Amino acid sequence: MATEQSSKSATAKSEGLIRTFLKATELDVRILGMLGALLLVWCTFDVLSGLIQPNASIFSGLFLTPRNLWTLLVQTSSIAVMATGMVLVIVMRQIDLSVGSMLSMLAVAGAMVQVFMLGPWLGVGHPIIWVAGVATCLVLGTLVGVFNGVLTAYLQIPSFIVTLGGLIAYSGIAFLLASGVTIAPLDQTYDIIGGGVPQSWLGPMWSWVLGLAACALIVFGILSGRKQRRRFSFPLRPVWAEIVLASIGSAAVLLTTYVVNSYPWPFGLIKQYAQDHNVTIPVGDANSDGNAICMAGDQVVRCMDGLVYYTGYAVPVLIALMVGAVMTFVATRTKFGRYIYAIGGNPEAAELAGINTRMVTVKVFALMGFLAGLSAVISSARLDAATNALGQSNELYVIAATVIGGTSLAGGIGTVYGALLGALLMQSIQSGMQLLNLPAAFQNIVVGTVLVMAVFVDQLYRRRVK
Repeated sequence: MATEQSSKSATAKSEGLIRTFLKATELDVRILGMLGALLLVWCTFDVLSGLIQPNASIFSGLFLTPRNLWTLLVQTSSIAVMATGMVLVIVMRQIDLSVGSMLSMLAVAGAMVQVFMLGPWLGVGHPIIWVAGVATCLVLGTLVGVFNGVLTAYLQIPSFIVTLGGLIAYSGIAFLLASGVTIAPLDQTYDIIGGGVPQSWLGPMWSWVLGLAACALIVFGILSGRKQRRRFSFPLRPVWAEIVLASIGSAAVLLTTYVVNSYPWPFGLIKQYAQDHNVTIPVGDANSDGNAICMAGDQVVRCMDGLVYYTGYAVPVLIALMVGAVMTFVATRTKFGRYIYAIGGNPEAAELAGINTRMVTVKVFALMGFLAGLSAVISSARLDAATNALGQSNELYVIAATVIGGTSLAGGIGTVYGALLGALLMQSIQSGMQLLNLPAAFQNIVVGTVLVMAVFVDQLYRRRVK
């Protein structure tokens, strides 16, 4: 009996400590749960990918390798950019089903400007070409977003119907523009935005500089927030909680930087780069096959006689992070962002308070279109091509990432950083299943199940909060 009471007392004390920690740090329980789910998914796929290898071992997994994690971040970028905009759309109790087809249409339009219009006129490699390609995607995307917003806000057509029609129509326009063929190759400078060429990789030195700068910004942000709280007489977090938050954020940045700096260039690319830039290849130790080997992190990789380069951060990953930071600022620190959450919480009350709900709606859809254009640039630049099927089903993954990230379909609740984590989780599941060579049909079943479970968990959380 005494042992049982002692056990209950220890459990209660432990729960009290956890509750105190969460209250002091003000961490979102749902975000912590998502991080736990992300780590579980990563570890599970790493173990399973190790077991399917010829020499089966749970320690020979392929998922938690620098190569796969680097590729995962690059693949996540396009969906993550659109997910940051979808947060505001759903928070405002709207929906945009057209972003995938819009991406295809914008990518094809941008590619046509480069390949069929400016390329023959100005000549291949002219600096105006890539600028015009990017501008075409962004400007056209914004205009299409405004069109969706006007139909929704001023003509009072439900956004579900407006964007469902857009999903079908924009896909048809993309097919007509492309005539059903792949438009390629695109401008070489434009390709840098996609992260598929060496020029789009920062390399270890600049990646570490960027990582340390990000750590400094985290510390500055926490100190600035504390100063603002004191200025307006808001409750302050304990100093130890501030230190913990700064430590966790900085550790995450430095660990990510270490991982991306541990991924070496592919063997063939090193060879081509050395030939193009007249790099002298030092003599190294050859293996039994006559190929030189060298160390890359803790792995022995084939390289050019001891010559090895590392990737570092890729441009699309940096774009996604910058978009996430800007959108977080817009959502939390601007009048426009406060209006969006007010409309999502209670549209009638927001309108009675003097908020121009129709204009805000148009602006949110315009912003969503702009971000779809940016994703079109990233996706087409990464593939060095554009097709009418480039954004197929992307709208489903964007919405799924947003909902999994904690944005409520009932409106009024959602965070940009949650959507970024949701995008990473969705892409991790896809990448892991592809690594295991699972059938495409099974992958769709899993993704659909995860989406339904995320909504179910969100409903349980909302009931508990109430």
